[in-house]
Amino acid sequence: MVEPNDWTQIVEPSGETAIAPAVPEALLHLRTALAAGAPWQSALLEAMGRWTWPEEVLDGRKYRYLLMGEAFDWLLLAERLCDGVDGAIPVEEKERFLFSGRIPDSVDEGQFRDYLGTSKFRAYMNFHYGVVLEEALQLVSEEEVRKLHLSRGYPDTEDVTEEAYVSLYQKPRTELLKTFQKETKKDRRRNLSLSDLKEFTYWLHKHRINLWDPARVASDTRKAVRRLDLLEQHDNGRRGPSQDFHQK
Repeated sequence: MVEPNDWTQIVEPSGETAIAPAVPEALLHLRTALAAGAPWQSALLEAMGRWTWPEEVLDGRKYRYLLMGEAFDWLLLAERLCDGVDGAIPVEEKERFLFSGRIPDSVDEGQFRDYLGTSKFRAYMNFHYGVVLEEALQLVSEEEVRKLHLSRGYPDTEDVTEEAYVSLYQKPRTELLKTFQKETKKDRRRNLSLSDLKEFTYWLHKHRINLWDPARVASDTRKAVRRLDLLEQHDNGRRGPSQDFHQK
C-alpha cells in the first residue's frame, strides 16, 4: 500500500501520463477539511502531503509536479488543488499566496516538514535550490554582465544572457539547451512547456554543482539567496525577508 507521502505513477500502456480517472483522494480530503471549517492554509498543505501523482493530465493540460524525479513543484500542485475546491478559498488570499510563493507565516519549519512528509520535503528543497535559487543566480549573473558592459560603454544586447550562462555554466544557453533536450529526450520540434523550462533550470543547477569547486558553489548560493531576499522584499512591500527555512 502506498503511504500518503509517497509518489506513485499513473501511466497508460503507451507510457504516457494518463488522464486522472477520478477525483484524487488528496483533493477530496481538502474539500472535506474546508467544509468542516479548517484553516485553508493548513488544509492545503495537508492535502499536498497526501498527494501521490507525480504528474497528470486535466482538461487537456499536463501538470508535472515532480521534475526529473527529484524536484517538487509545490506551487503548481497548490494551484491545482486551489482550482479544485470551487472557490472555497478566498480569491485574494489564494492569489496572494500563489503569487508570492511563500509558505504561510502561521506554519513553522517543523510543521511544514510534517505536512509534506520526508520524501516531499526533500523534493521541495531540491526545487527551492535547483529552480528558485538557480533562477535568482541567473538574474544576478545577467546583472553583473550588464553592469560590466555599461562600464565599458557597450550597448545593451541580448548577448547578455548568453554571456551570463557562459559565466555560470561555461557554455552558451543555446548549446546547453540542445544538450539538455538530447539527454532528456525532449522533442526539439516541440516548444518547451513551462515545466520543461523548470526542468532545464534544475538540470543546469546540477550541471553547475558538478562543474565548480565547493567554494565557488557556496559563493554563488549566497549571491542567489541575497538576490531572492531583495525580490521578496520588493514583492511584499518591503516587509522584510520572507520566512526562510533554507539557510539553516
